[in-house]
Amino acid sequence: MVSVSVMGAGSWGTTLAKVFADAGNMVTLWARREELATAIRETHENSDYLPGIKLPETIMSTSNAAEALDGADIVVLAVPSQSLRANLAQWKDLISQDSTIVSLAKGIEKGTHLRMSQVIAEVAGADPERIAVLSGPNLALEIAQGQPAATVIACTDENRAMLVQAAVAAPYFRPYTNTDVIGAELGGACKNVIALACGIAHGFGLGENTNASVITRGLAEIARLGSALGADAKTFSGLAGMGDLVATCSSPLSRNRSFGERLGRGETLEQAREATNGQVAEGVISSQSIFDLAAGLGVDMPITAAVYGVCHKEMKVSDMIVALMGRSKKAE
Repeated sequence: MVSVSVMGAGSWGTTLAKVFADAGNMVTLWARREELATAIRETHENSDYLPGIKLPETIMSTSNAAEALDGADIVVLAVPSQSLRANLAQWKDLISQDSTIVSLAKGIEKGTHLRMSQVIAEVAGADPERIAVLSGPNLALEIAQGQPAATVIACTDENRAMLVQAAVAAPYFRPYTNTDVIGAELGGACKNVIALACGIAHGFGLGENTNASVITRGLAEIARLGSALGADAKTFSGLAGMGDLVATCSSPLSRNRSFGERLGRGETLEQAREATNGQVAEGVISSQSIFDLAAGLGVDMPITAAVYGVCHKEMKVSDMIVALMGRSKKAE
């Protein structure tokens, strides 16, 4: 049993708090709004993000970051990728120098093109060996319901990876370890963009052949970017690669796929945002960061480029499809 602080009470942060608690740990869940923290304490439910899911009574909730981080062996960062830097700047002095930091955010930082573990190392001054990444086919609602799922804990320090693995191993949640942090993070960030493409295609009225083709070729371009950045190619055929990609591209529970469907039906970004409680899917922002990163490295990522065009360059969906299908022929 270890002390775990989960910083962020959205659907995924709350779900992981439940998993850590069900695995027998002492868990504190930090919520940005005091009213949400109070509601979780009093009702043992996060009705804003996981309505109907009963949370273990052992989970403590607070809106006080110092209280949440006090004495934590494992600090789980469960805030969106583009707000991670600002939040961590406020928390860095409260995090113990011995704690293991676990990143849940899946994205590439806008402007810097840094992966989330790199942002953590830079802002918190943490040794990269203290930073782990949790990634896999992990749709929050299904896991919160106790449906069986697996994930990957990636950390360059194998002992820390095993520490987190032991702490998060609940009866319905099976974690595997990996030392390829780069591959795990790229798989998690890029799959959101490919899921947008699948959603766009579905919303446009295209079927399963298209979906399977986008997933398969999407994985190929993710692996190309990973190779250029030094990732292990095997990671992309595992849970943090293909597993996460399939789940995110195929499920209506995926915010990125659902957001893409709206774009495919002809809605604007603003209309899609309004229909999803004012939230922009992570892949919309990441598409620009990943497009820029790939372009700087000379890596060909046509699906990412197409999604970037639709989301940021006012490209029509019909033109996106023509552009992808009209590319020069080559060997697989």
